[in-house]
Amino acid sequence: MYKAGILGATGAVGQKFIRLLENHDWFKIQALGASERSAGKPYKEAANWIESTPMPKKIADLEVRNCVSSDFDDVDFVFSGLDSSVASEVERDFAEAGIPVISNAKNYRTDPSVPLLIPEVNPDHIDLIKTQTFTEDGSGWIVTNPNCVAVPLAMSLRPLYDNFGLKSVIVTSMQAISGAGYPGVPSLDILGNVVPFIGGEESKIVEEPLKLLGKFKEGAIEHASFPVQATATRVPVLNGHLLSVTAELEKDADEQEVKKALKEWKSPIANFRLPTAPNYPLHLYDNDYYPQPRLHADSESGMQTAIGRVRKSNVLSISYVAMAHNTIRGAAGGAILNAELLVKKNYIYK
Repeated sequence: MYKAGILGATGAVGQKFIRLLENHDWFKIQALGASERSAGKPYKEAANWIESTPMPKKIADLEVRNCVSSDFDDVDFVFSGLDSSVASEVERDFAEAGIPVISNAKNYRTDPSVPLLIPEVNPDHIDLIKTQTFTEDGSGWIVTNPNCVAVPLAMSLRPLYDNFGLKSVIVTSMQAISGAGYPGVPSLDILGNVVPFIGGEESKIVEEPLKLLGKFKEGAIEHASFPVQATATRVPVLNGHLLSVTAELEKDADEQEVKKALKEWKSPIANFRLPTAPNYPLHLYDNDYYPQPRLHADSESGMQTAIGRVRKSNVLSISYVAMAHNTIRGAAGGAILNAELLVKKNYIYK
C-alpha cells in the first residue's frame, strides 16, 4: 500500500478524499493536515463532518498535523485539498522537500511545467513532470486536476476535437451548490433561484480545456487554439454540474456522425486497470430528458461524464448537454485517478 497524506483534510474536498480513500486498493491514509487551529487535535474534533456516510473509525482518532513538509516525512505523496489562498506556498514546500503533490487547487494549473491532468484526455502530459525543478533528483513535483466544469467539458470535447477539429465553443454551466464548498451559497440566494455569475469560474472554463486538449511536444504543451465563450451559473442542485455546449466543428459532421464519434471513443487508459477508472468514462443518452444531475451524477461511482441532447445547431455546428459529479469526477475522485495513473507510470513509488 502507498502511504498518502491529505492536506486541507477538514474541508469539503479533504473530507471527500477521506471517504473515497477509505477502502482504496492501493492507497492508505497515513497523515492528515489542516490549519494551525486544527493541528494537534484528533480529526473527529477538528472536522465538521459533512459527508453522507459516517466518518471512518480509523480516521477519527488520527491527530491532525500542520501542513508543513517536515511533519509528513512518513508519506509517499500527498493529495491537496487546500484553499487557493495558501496552496501555492504549501504545495511548493512539499514538492521542494521531495514529496509529490497531487492537487485540486487552481494555483499551479497554468504553470507550463505542471500537468493539468485528466487521465482519459491527456495521459501523455504526465511527462511534463520531468521539466519541473522543485528538486534536483526529480523526486518532488506537482500535478493538478482541472476545474470541475473543465472536466466534463474537456471529456466531451475530446472525441469531437480528435475526429472533426474545433473552431469555437460556447458553454453555459449550471453548477451545483456543493461546488461552492461549505457552508457555500446562502440559502436565501439560491433557494428557488439561479445566480447568473460565479466569480473566478469563467476564466478557468475558457483557459483550461485548451491546455487539456493541447499537444505535448518537446517537453512543453502546445495549447489548442479555438476560442471558448463561458457563462457560469449557480443552480439549486446538490451535486452534478450540467453544461449546455454548442461547438463549431472544423470538419462538417451531422448529428449521427457526432453521436458515432462519442459512442466509439476509446479511453487511452482502458487497459490500465486503475481502481477508480470508470468502465465507461463517457455515456451517451438517447433520451432527450437525460442526463439529469439527480439521476446520473453518481453513475460509475461518480466518475462518469454523461452526454445527451446531441443535435444540429442552428447557429454553429452541433449542440449537446454534458454532466459530471463535481466533487467526485471534478475534484477528489479525479485527483485519486491521477494518482493511480502516476503509480502506473512509475512517478509515485514507495
